[in-house]
Amino acid sequence: MNRRDSLKAIGLGTLSTGLLLEACKGKEERKEVKAAAPTQPSEPDPGRQTWEVERDEQLMNGPKFFTAAEMAAITILADMIIPKDEKSGSASDAKVPDFIDFIARDMPDHQVPLRGGLRWLDLQCLNRYNNIFAACTEKQRIEMIDRIAYPLKATPDMKQGVAFFNRMRDLTATGFFTTKMGFEDLGYVGNQPNQWTGVPKDVLKQYGMENV
Repeated sequence: MNRRDSLKAIGLGTLSTGLLLEACKGKEERKEVKAAAPTQPSEPDPGRQTWEVERDEQLMNGPKFFTAAEMAAITILADMIIPKDEKSGSASDAKVPDFIDFIARDMPDHQVPLRGGLRWLDLQCLNRYNNIFAACTEKQRIEMIDRIAYPLKATPDMKQGVAFFNRMRDLTATGFFTTKMGFEDLGYVGNQPNQWTGVPKDVLKQYGMENV
């Protein structure tokens, strides 16, 4: 599965605006990138309700939604979607699995589709390879994911898997491309400070104000 060309064309084009609003190691010397989940405020915001502050604290400090086995599968899937390359680290290097777990706790509508999708994937792999997804070989994993990664090519019996993988791809892309690593991968620099030197001469001349 080609990494960024296909992901930018397919994954970023289908990102949920809601997720974006709610919401490295390529070389040894690269610094670790923090998780995409929001940081816990040091002091309560006087403009927020008490229950909002308490909910944020629970989300940040509460138990994970996914089990260790589910997180292992999510990590493998995320790194298949965005693997490490010569430009930047993988999805797991950018802490995307932690982001996905946070989203599942913050937006519970994701819980059943994600957990159900992981169960579906394990059953498919057990039937085909006599192993759950995480225990399959790399070749077997790619073979399985190729059945659900391309909606227009998928067979009808893969419909549930297609829906699950679409969700995983969107969450992975959202988690990755909202981190510092993701910004650098895209080449996004945002607004940068510069030195104001006045109105350009050609603009002043256009309005007859070059001698003002």
